[in-house]
Amino acid sequence: QVQLVESGGGLVQAGGSLRLSCEASGRTFSSYGTGWFRQAPGKEREFVAGISWSGGNTYYADSAKGRFFISRDNAKSTVYLQMNSLKPEDTAVYYCAVRRSGSYYYRTMYDYWGQGTQVTVSS
Repeated sequence: QVQLVESGGGLVQAGGSLRLSCEASGRTFSSYGTGWFRQAPGKEREFVAGISWSGGNTYYADSAKGRFFISRDNAKSTVYLQMNSLKPEDTAVYYCAVRRSGSYYYRTMYDYWGQGTQVTVSS
């Protein structure tokens, strides 16, 4: 079992930045690839970014490329999502999740999920 806790969400103006954190506890976190997803009201949960267990490979949705950056610190059992140049359409609840195998892009591949953190971008 892996427990995940997201933090760092909040209200920010368009063009601003936020850094989300996902702290893990439980089984060996460093053996899992990690993804960030988001879900806006009335929409499906969608992939934002992913990072391999070593941090050597990263993956981004087209909407995140060039603005969001995912990183991890296995010594702290934490994965980060740096979000820059935020837009109102980035408003959503952001979730982190971990998986041992399979595509990073599909939420069904993930084994454990956090409770989410709200990000609101005002125009």
